[in-house]
Amino acid sequence: MSPRANEQARPAYVGTPGEVFCAFFKLGLTSFGGPIAHLGYFREELVVRRKWIDEAGYADLVALCQFLPGPASSQAGFALGLLRGGPLGALAAWTAFTLPSAIALMVFARGAAVFAGPLGSGLLHSLKIVAVAVVAQAVWGMAQTLCPDRQRAGIALFAALIVSYMAGPAGQVAAILTGGLAGLWFCRGAPANIPAHLSIPVSRRAGALMLALFFVLLILLPVIRAGFPAQGLALFDSFYRSGALVFGGGHVVLPLLEAERVQSGWVSQDSFLAGYGAAQAIPGPLFTFAAYLGWMMDPEPDGAAGAIICLIAIFLPGLLLLAGALPYWDALRTRPRAQAAMRGANAAVVGLLGAALCHLVWTGAILSIYDFALALLGFILLTVWKTPPWIVVIVLAAGGAALALNLDPAHWPSRP
Repeated sequence: MSPRANEQARPAYVGTPGEVFCAFFKLGLTSFGGPIAHLGYFREELVVRRKWIDEAGYADLVALCQFLPGPASSQAGFALGLLRGGPLGALAAWTAFTLPSAIALMVFARGAAVFAGPLGSGLLHSLKIVAVAVVAQAVWGMAQTLCPDRQRAGIALFAALIVSYMAGPAGQVAAILTGGLAGLWFCRGAPANIPAHLSIPVSRRAGALMLALFFVLLILLPVIRAGFPAQGLALFDSFYRSGALVFGGGHVVLPLLEAERVQSGWVSQDSFLAGYGAAQAIPGPLFTFAAYLGWMMDPEPDGAAGAIICLIAIFLPGLLLLAGALPYWDALRTRPRAQAAMRGANAAVVGLLGAALCHLVWTGAILSIYDFALALLGFILLTVWKTPPWIVVIVLAAGGAALALNLDPAHWPSRP
């Protein structure tokens, strides 16, 4: 069957934009811990609970998003919304997942004192522990499905070693590439597992248009900015380039944001650092830090207008690239050799998440035996009792606050 016939035979969307918005709004309110943890939240809510997509299809999307510049978790959410509800579903997913953290950063800038002292520190630290439990659950569940044999378990282990010794986005890309190449050799005999419902509701012509628009904006925006030196255009160009040229997610883009915005005098160093601290404490994508910077800009447009400009500009390139790549990715993954490569790449994703759990999430959150006990409680709640993640967030946040108060000498009862 020709690609054109495949595109015409695609089924109607199985969900509605409203359904997608509600699902991702809940995720936007509860997904603490950064992009790796977000992928764990997505898996639990949309793969395990709602069954929008199967495990292998989800791992395929994660592998693609790891290859592309931009925020991997937001791109994965955008793709899931696209699969479920079409273009309006994709827009609903991005808006719902992004909006809570963008609004919270505006509010946080005016109420940061709330998180001062032992109680606030305990709450913030407990959110890191939640991320440990969520990522551990994701690694455990994905390993059972995507690494069912010695070959793929070995690929996952080797991928974990690669990202452990080669830090940064280069290590992530190298691990997935190595997994794909290993899959061509070791995973050829495995049965095909291509989910039928992963047909992408984007034609190849539309995908090519999205890719062309990405490069046109990247090249022409600086030229137009030189001829028309308007501050709003300068903001859009600056944040678009930051989102287009960065691999590795939000933490990688922060040094670029600091270098251009602080040194240009748009935002003071103190304001930048205050916003960066706030961005670590809230759920949702770290790229929403751009909304904070847009709000705090010294030259106009600032406030709500600046926040909207910067927020759209920093997310737009990654979403254009994803929408452009998806139709070609969908066609490629149906071929036998590509399926073998994807089985290896999916196993590498498990290794990547496992390494992130050990080196990024665990080391920053588990600082005492009490932290380990809370993380273990969260893991059991998620895996054994099947507790919704937002309830786990509340339980562990309460536990972290209680531990912080009990361990702080200022709150110990005085002796008679």
